[in-house]
Amino acid sequence: MADHEESKVESMMDKITEKLHGDSSSSSSSDSDDDKKSSPSTSPLKSKVYRLFGREKPLHKVLGGGKPADVFLWRNKKISAGALGVATAIWVLFELLEYHLLTLVCHALILALAVLFLWSNASTFINKSTPHIPEVHIPKEPVLEFASALRIEINQAFAVLREIAAGKDLKMFLSVIAGLWVLSLVGSYCNFLTLFYIAFVVLHTVPVMYEKYEDQVDAFAEKAMIEIKKQYAVFDAKVLSKIPRGPLKGKKNA
Repeated sequence: MADHEESKVESMMDKITEKLHGDSSSSSSSDSDDDKKSSPSTSPLKSKVYRLFGREKPLHKVLGGGKPADVFLWRNKKISAGALGVATAIWVLFELLEYHLLTLVCHALILALAVLFLWSNASTFINKSTPHIPEVHIPKEPVLEFASALRIEINQAFAVLREIAAGKDLKMFLSVIAGLWVLSLVGSYCNFLTLFYIAFVVLHTVPVMYEKYEDQVDAFAEKAMIEIKKQYAVFDAKVLSKIPRGPLKGKKNA
């Protein structure tokens, strides 16, 4: 009788332990499910972050990558500062001092040839080696690559101008007209060299500042684009929609 009682107690204890194990496993599985649900890996994708001009690549890639992008983004401060200094010196020489390109080239050649000529002849009297004058030649491959890249960009520009002239995109047409008008106003106040220098300085300052304050600029640009789209919609409803475009559809159907 005692053995029967003991076996009964043992069976009850086994059932209790099994139940406890089952509850703990179910709770752990439910916890793991909750963790999976709350984990960011399985959460839906976040809304796409707005980037200026709709770019998806990093700014370094947008600028073409390689050494030019490194110069514009000041990856090497010495090279970037040197390029900006040379551009500033050229602008001061030709614009402020009113130096001419042909005069500058001739004076530089006169000075270089005179120094090398005197050095080469004086080396025999002062027992020193003659100056090493390197052979300078323009390599073929970089010139062809530059010409090919320039040809592609010019063809793309012509294709865009053709689409605009065909009247397919009114928004693009208005944007290009406004840009050309602003450029004509700037050109009336400064010559080509000054305009080129301004563009060079802008390329050396604006990209690096934008990369530093990218998030703030993109947030402000998003708000500005929303407002511009609202104003364009109003302008389109009040003005552009009332402009006749070709023959009426009713006449075509008739």
